[in-house]
Amino acid sequence: MEKASNIIIIEDNNYIRNGWKTFVDFEDDLEVIGDFGSCEAAFEQNKLCAKTDLFLMDIGLPGMSGIEGVQHIKMHYPDAVCIMATVFDDDKHVFEALKAGAVGYMLKNMSPEELISAIRSALRGGSPLTPNVARMVIDVLYVPADGQVELSRREKSILEALAKGHSYNQIGKQLFLSTDGIRYHIRNIYTKLQVNSRSEAVSKAFQNRIINPDTIS
Repeated sequence: MEKASNIIIIEDNNYIRNGWKTFVDFEDDLEVIGDFGSCEAAFEQNKLCAKTDLFLMDIGLPGMSGIEGVQHIKMHYPDAVCIMATVFDDDKHVFEALKAGAVGYMLKNMSPEELISAIRSALRGGSPLTPNVARMVIDVLYVPADGQVELSRREKSILEALAKGHSYNQIGKQLFLSTDGIRYHIRNIYTKLQVNSRSEAVSKAFQNRIINPDTIS
């Protein structure tokens, strides 16, 4: 029988962490060798981390964030792979996690079957992403063949809200994003449209029919 892959779970919510541990340990080919409520607590166990095949991590952790944790892992345990499992599904967190070295990005509302499938996929060299995160990545990377500006659905929603005069805080509440997340998207919008202000962005979006002026009341 092949040796089980060693897993460490880092999640500050005890209920979620224990649930993940139960699901993973049920599988013959996977074994949780440690579960911790913070990156600091996990990284104190250097010998344990050194023999870990995969880290399953949250982003919003006390102290060191999950993204900082991934950076630490890639520096000290480069052979280990990391999957982020979080409630954040905005571009900012997704791309920061992937740039830090995470190979997968899953949302916490995934089923136990999806969790196990994601872990096995990552251990085999894959990059598991929940469908909406995968679509987000495609939207950001997509460049139309005709060279026209193409915004993601979320960016269009933010641009329409800007056109209606909504504040960053109001837009964040509508889209369930932090103010920093909204600022991140707006910077991307300005870059894509090659503008420097809200008024320029809205004007160019109207001119290029990126958003419909008739829907703005």
